[in-house]
Amino acid sequence: MSKTTKQFQTEVTQLLDLVIHSLYSNRDIFLRELISNASDAIDKARFESHSDEKLLEGNSDWKIKLIPDKEAGTLTIRDNGIGMTATEVEENIGTIARSGTKAFMQALKDKASTDNPELIGQFGVGFYASFMVADRVTLETRKGGTDGASGCRWESTGDGSYTIEDIHRNDRGTEITLHLKEEFKSYLDEWKIRSIVKKYSDYIQYPVVMDITRTEKPKGVNGEEIEGAGEIEKTEEQTLNSMKAIWARPKSEVTEEEYTEFYKHVSHDYENPFRTIHFSAEGTSEFKALLYLPSKKPFDLFMGDRKKGLQLYVKRVFITDKCEELIPDYLRFVKGVVDSSDLPLNVSREILQEDVQIKRIQKSIVGKVLSTLSEVKEKSFDDYVTFWKEFGQVIKEGLHFDYANKEKLQELVLFESTATEAGAYVTLKQYVERMPEGQKEIYYITGTSREALEQSPHLEAFRAKGYEVLFMTDPVDEWVVQSLHEYEEKQLKAADRGDIDLDSDDEKKEKEQKREEAKKEFGDLIGFIGDHLKDKVKEVRFSNRLTESACCLVAEEFGMNANMERIMKALNQSVPESKRILELNPAHPLLKSMSSIFSHDKEAAVLKDYADLLFDQALLTEGSPIKDPLRFTKLVSDLMVKAAS
Repeated sequence: MSKTTKQFQTEVTQLLDLVIHSLYSNRDIFLRELISNASDAIDKARFESHSDEKLLEGNSDWKIKLIPDKEAGTLTIRDNGIGMTATEVEENIGTIARSGTKAFMQALKDKASTDNPELIGQFGVGFYASFMVADRVTLETRKGGTDGASGCRWESTGDGSYTIEDIHRNDRGTEITLHLKEEFKSYLDEWKIRSIVKKYSDYIQYPVVMDITRTEKPKGVNGEEIEGAGEIEKTEEQTLNSMKAIWARPKSEVTEEEYTEFYKHVSHDYENPFRTIHFSAEGTSEFKALLYLPSKKPFDLFMGDRKKGLQLYVKRVFITDKCEELIPDYLRFVKGVVDSSDLPLNVSREILQEDVQIKRIQKSIVGKVLSTLSEVKEKSFDDYVTFWKEFGQVIKEGLHFDYANKEKLQELVLFESTATEAGAYVTLKQYVERMPEGQKEIYYITGTSREALEQSPHLEAFRAKGYEVLFMTDPVDEWVVQSLHEYEEKQLKAADRGDIDLDSDDEKKEKEQKREEAKKEFGDLIGFIGDHLKDKVKEVRFSNRLTESACCLVAEEFGMNANMERIMKALNQSVPESKRILELNPAHPLLKSMSSIFSHDKEAAVLKDYADLLFDQALLTEGSPIKDPLRFTKLVSDLMVKAAS
């Protein structure tokens, strides 16, 4: 064939403009695409050589060679893969968006082959990424098994036309030469090429090599440098990629040292991982995953702009390290890689298409992580507690957001409680198993710390009954309990919200009788206190919670408690005006003293002072600030003086 000029098929101008200016957001991608194509070509050669050994031509030293030439301003990518005939060049290169790889895979599918190689290209446009950085691209190729005169040269400047001619080519395979635009000559620098290969093609299963030249002083027979001798240049071929995709190897062939080394590579963590999860999925979605649970939480775990997501590969080719779609936010601490064989991507391979396949992979990954955590909890509870202290606060987010896995997650959550020592934890299952007879609900209280909650007057009746109360001290717990309404048909009930009922029928009758007596004795006083504090509290009533303290503030059943108010303010959220209920202990001596004063002088000024002190005291015990601390201290001081005299 003499040299001929032809026009691209299809809407070439628009397509080339799309590829060059819009399809890829990162120009470094061009080298990834060309290396991937070369890897595909080698895969094809290896596969087809099973039925036709002549294709190998005695050369099975598979490799992809990069040849930068700064003088000529060119970058060449050479492979010894299957190569192409002139007809195949026109079909696969001359027609934009016609993928040779896709056609090859379809042909294998039609033959019902069961040992297909994993090929990367799907859309036939990756080759044209070359024109992002080059103003002219030359391709020379020869199909394996053909004679040297069957070579072909294809060339284009990306203007909508190309030339094609027959050439003599000794070697099987393909060689693509990019004549780089002046502003992209940095792609000829060794460091630039190394960084791109390391990032995108490090795990391609064939060596990506390049000749590296170094200057050094000549050495004598003993290996020492010869003094006074001038420097000489030494060139050697170096492999730029590791080819160590350990997730693609069977678990039995990977050592703990290799797992740990790879974890530190992908996570940039100095610690060893807490657990390693290595598995393959087959069936409707085929992928391999190597996941790690860290030992320590990163400093940016709760930062909104932190980089999230697993590293995504498609057949060992790096796609992105921000694949948030593969893992829910509450498992954002999980590190590792997912390598899919059939994940649909858009043509730039940079944006995942919305597809059920992605959701299937996520479902499988989440299931595997949660089952691993469950296994650790059952077999090594102390280890699990150590892990929970680091990541429990994040995992609990899943109870609010991941309804599909709610049952699994509620088995994983841990809490401190009134029945545990500080730093010790109880599961919901353990809580329910040790509930005393007569207890109908699971009780909890939210706050800033265990130390503060242990002093809460809201717990007095629960201690008297021997009922365990869960301490919920993470800010997320306020949202968790909105989703975790019950466990094993036991309702979760806040100790500081609404009214509580801890008594048996006989105890209720006895308390009801005492309450009626208290109403007769203190009813008018309660009315007076309620009227005086009407701007501060919703209601004043007798308490079922208090056995020792004089008073406490209680939120309504579905109202906002003090802890939630603090969290909302810390998040700079507007907090709606709300009043809580002031509960008084009818058995406390203070109420009798106030009643005595009230019976003698209903207008006594000290009664209002005492009412204010009760309210401020209740604020302090729930951890809220009092509005007039100066007046509070003055009233307390006056009481101390009276008591002392």
